[in-house]
Amino acid sequence: MEAIKISLDDYVLSGGGFNGESYDLKGDPSVMLKLYFPGKIQQPLDEMNLARKVYEMGIPTPEPGEYVVTEDGRYGIRFKRILGKKSYSRATGDEPEKVRQFAAEFAQMCKQLHATHVDTAVFENVKDRYFRLLGENPFFTPEQKDKLGRFIADTPDEDTAIHGDLQYSNAIFVGDKRYFIDLGDFCWGNHLFDVGMVYLCCCLSGEDFIQETFHMPKPVAIKFWENFVPVYFGTDVPLKEVNELIRPFAGLKTLIVERDTKCPMPEFRAALASVL
Repeated sequence: MEAIKISLDDYVLSGGGFNGESYDLKGDPSVMLKLYFPGKIQQPLDEMNLARKVYEMGIPTPEPGEYVVTEDGRYGIRFKRILGKKSYSRATGDEPEKVRQFAAEFAQMCKQLHATHVDTAVFENVKDRYFRLLGENPFFTPEQKDKLGRFIADTPDEDTAIHGDLQYSNAIFVGDKRYFIDLGDFCWGNHLFDVGMVYLCCCLSGEDFIQETFHMPKPVAIKFWENFVPVYFGTDVPLKEVNELIRPFAGLKTLIVERDTKCPMPEFRAALASVL
């Protein structure tokens, strides 16, 4: 796919993140540009191609945009913003009295996603992703890696969709329309790998991180999880049982966090106690 050439003179910087920056088109707030840092060429192209495949499957996600390049050689994606949208984390932070409603809606979205069968020849298996992360991790010992590898391998396979970064900030709504966003890690496999991220964001992460990232106090985030569980897993499954089931899958996310921070994360590793 050939990138469309654009000028950054037409845009104004609106935010930044781990991989790049976001811009708004001057005079048209409905157009947003996600621009990767210099040197990242393949990543935005891969993300756009993946987003297109996911969209064509019927997964509720905004329509992918255009692959673009600036005059200074930075690549990115330009797309139409969904005006008036709100993430489930922001909505919960703004109206904590509605935590039960927002958690239930998010849980229903997740159930629908995890019931969607995918072409396993087109997308990556979540296990392969974790095996790769485990092999690259310099902080676990060989013995620990062996135990983690067996845990990953022994988890039953499912041929259904996985978001890959299932934070409640990555699901948005406007009116009665609901969408998943940031599907750059979309893959397939056992739903527990995905739900582990929900538990991590609500229960394992620190108070300051939850407040800064998800716009709510940690007690509200915990309430979100406690209201998510009966809708997603059923009212007959005790919360304690779900927590014990999910904790090691949440702990596996430390492989992603340690890759990005380049240091061990003991607060997340503690969730792997039953495996290690």
